[in-house]
Amino acid sequence: MNPINTNHYRQLPEAMFSIGNPEPVSAPALQLLNNLLLDEYAQDHQWFKSNAGLAVLSGNSVNAANPPIAMAYAGHQFGHKVPLLGDGRAHMLGQLQTNAGAVDVQLKGSGRTLYSRGGDGRATLSSVLREHLISEAMAGLNIPTTRSLGVITTGDTVYRETPEPGAILVRTARSHIRVGSFQHAANLGSDAVKALADHLLEHNYPEASDSASPYADLLLSAGNRQASLISQWMLCGFIHGVMNTDNMSLVGETIDFGPCAFMDQFNADKVFSSIDRQGRYAWAKQPAIALWNLSRFAETLLPLLDDDSDTAIGIAEQQLENFMPAFQTEFYLGLRQKLGLVNKPDAANPFADRTLNVLGQHSIDMTVFFDTLTRHVSGESEKSLLDLFNNKADATQWLSDWRALRNNNPGTADTMREANPALIARNHRVEAALLAATNSNDLKPLLRLGEALRNPYQCSPENRDLQQPPLPEEVVSATFCGT
Repeated sequence: MNPINTNHYRQLPEAMFSIGNPEPVSAPALQLLNNLLLDEYAQDHQWFKSNAGLAVLSGNSVNAANPPIAMAYAGHQFGHKVPLLGDGRAHMLGQLQTNAGAVDVQLKGSGRTLYSRGGDGRATLSSVLREHLISEAMAGLNIPTTRSLGVITTGDTVYRETPEPGAILVRTARSHIRVGSFQHAANLGSDAVKALADHLLEHNYPEASDSASPYADLLLSAGNRQASLISQWMLCGFIHGVMNTDNMSLVGETIDFGPCAFMDQFNADKVFSSIDRQGRYAWAKQPAIALWNLSRFAETLLPLLDDDSDTAIGIAEQQLENFMPAFQTEFYLGLRQKLGLVNKPDAANPFADRTLNVLGQHSIDMTVFFDTLTRHVSGESEKSLLDLFNNKADATQWLSDWRALRNNNPGTADTMREANPALIARNHRVEAALLAATNSNDLKPLLRLGEALRNPYQCSPENRDLQQPPLPEEVVSATFCGT
């Protein structure tokens, strides 16, 4: 029996979604099934492996009592407002009831919708495998994220710059409501905004539902979740790449893995997205962009905050003022943990800033640096750490100052390891795995990398090569949107 038999988004105003079936595919085949995620969800694997399950998850079979929908939303893309976007290549099947509550199940790459705007609604196997790998790597880092339940090949060809095999991602999330969802609702009127806000409160912020000021609390809580999320991204060198308002989930999960990437050599201004020519979404700009996006969310809530516009603006501004302090608290706490300087923030926080500057000045790999520092605290020689610097005097000075701060302020090697992954989804490894999968039908590199990234805080001897930064000829300087 199909366990995806409800869809609570149909409770929203009709203009917030459109009913439409996925386009059938010629030869669906289950490429990957995330058995560990099914276990987390306390789901029986049998249906998901059955022909009936494959037919539903490929879009070839539709539950007439629970037809799929595509969700409508607007958005600011690189700062430019677009009045209607929506799911142009995704169909929401509904919710799966898990032991941790309901999660959305969405097909991505399942064909045209009302919002496709001339696109074919399909996804390439490469882009689907990339989202599968990166989203599960984020889960391994304990960063809130949408998840990949499975990957299905379609047997059809997708035409981009070259013909490529097509695929569908079966994605799960606590919610697919975005800032852009509220921008679309605001275009429809305050009743639509209220319906959407009440829906979000009921399903994702129940603690705020009974508040005397639920919509103000919603804004504050969404901001706090986003502050925590962005700090976690940045602490592991992650750059989302396209933080448009339609790509910002309002439940604080990472969503829409397009031109995202993890940094190798530290550079606060690093951009990977091939279309971000102005550096709007650089690593260091992500908190400010999150606040900008939340401000657009706040604008849609103004009619719900107070009948008087000036009072409503004051309430919104007051709630938004909490974002940067919340982010900085989380970010500097994380940096201190990474450095093993858990106390004395007045001294440790400026040293953390200085450390990031040193990493940039010496072109040091961020993950390698903090992993090496952790191993040094575990008893390894300082030589490996000092060798990362391109100037011995700077290296010895940094190490001396760090040791001085460590005096009576020790974070243990265990607590440092909890903050410092030994492995990340390095761009050159990801690209090599995708190339093998799509050009040679060889999934071994991808499966090996994915398995290692399930526990990135430990690295077995046979996976030491996955830790290595790229050689000059392996550097990936730009990433691309999978559409």
